[in-house]
Amino acid sequence: MIRHLHKALLIVDVQNDFCPGGALSTPQGNKVIPVINKVLDNFTFIIASRDWHPRVSVHFNKWPEHCLQKTKGAEFPKKLNSNKFDVILNKGTRNIDDGYSAFEATNINLKDLLKHNNISELYICGLTAEYCVLSTVLDSIKNGFTTYVIKDAVEGIRQNKGDFEDAFTEMEKAGATIITSEDLKPTSGITQNISLN
Repeated sequence: MIRHLHKALLIVDVQNDFCPGGALSTPQGNKVIPVINKVLDNFTFIIASRDWHPRVSVHFNKWPEHCLQKTKGAEFPKKLNSNKFDVILNKGTRNIDDGYSAFEATNINLKDLLKHNNISELYICGLTAEYCVLSTVLDSIKNGFTTYVIKDAVEGIRQNKGDFEDAFTEMEKAGATIITSEDLKPTSGITQNISLN
């Protein structure tokens, strides 16, 4: 079982537009929601990233229009217990093709946030395995954090056969540890003061 005080959960882009019926849907994206809700109590520091695109962006030359600022598509799904999130990262906020990694957030410097709170272990889940989760995991490793990926709390677009599994292989080769939600142990009774400065 894994238990560590200096850890944080990072939920990547679980937003309406990436779930079934959304503008850029992941076919089974909603499957991660109950798993994420289940693991929230294992962490005292919970961070969520979200695409927060302007209406005009060259990002949409590559992708269908999605997760526009202040629209329903950019919101977290109602079934996701987002009231437990301590920090929300906005990414993809400019008229450039960016915002794949949560470390590209424009409202908060994620690396500094983690360092200031003595976080050494980052547990990552969310959408999608082949793009934003993969980019976030690789950046987490590059920035020196011990990185875990909660596989049953990650879904993918699965556009091409093997893409989903290939993403996990790439994460693992880069140095991430692939786990499941069953590997986590609650941190009940432990409090952690969070600094946003």
